[in-house]
Amino acid sequence: MKDLIQEAGKVKMLVLDVDGILSDGKIIYDANGIETKAFSVKDGVGIKALNKYGIKTAIITGRSSPMVTKRATEIGIDYVVQGRDDKLIALQELLQELQDKGEQIMAADCAYMGDDLPDIKALQTVGFAASVPNAHLEVINRVDMVTSHAGGDGAVREVCDLILKGHGHYEAFIAGYTLDDASKDMAATS
Repeated sequence: MKDLIQEAGKVKMLVLDVDGILSDGKIIYDANGIETKAFSVKDGVGIKALNKYGIKTAIITGRSSPMVTKRATEIGIDYVVQGRDDKLIALQELLQELQDKGEQIMAADCAYMGDDLPDIKALQTVGFAASVPNAHLEVINRVDMVTSHAGGDGAVREVCDLILKGHGHYEAFIAGYTLDDASKDMAATS
């Protein structure tokens, strides 16, 4: 069995599916036929933390959606590939593009999160594969980690935290949100 923290420490780029991973997988249309999605704020904090520590992030999704573009921009996703049904070919093309630009990121350096059959080949190719508890059983049987949270409800954050732990950045990341003992004492006496 793999040591998940050790494996996560090798990750240079986290690649994410959208529906079922960054969102709950539901596609909702309003009365005007406008599609909406809901995203977890917790996932956004985790992705921003990866960016802070130099770990790249990418989205590869089979659908095309302006909401995905907006959310990716808000949280600083480095690369967004939409409208691609063959996730493995899209991943390979992205990695080739990065190598052409001088980035030395190989598939083995990536973590990938997906939840359904179109994600399996990409999941089988990367160094660290993760999914969510409500993923298709064939996906669950082929990943290194199944998160405790569902997609759109903090699942990505779990993987981000694991990557931060593997790289030795988790404590520093958390320290940015907590008071040290001297600051707690000063706050208590104010």
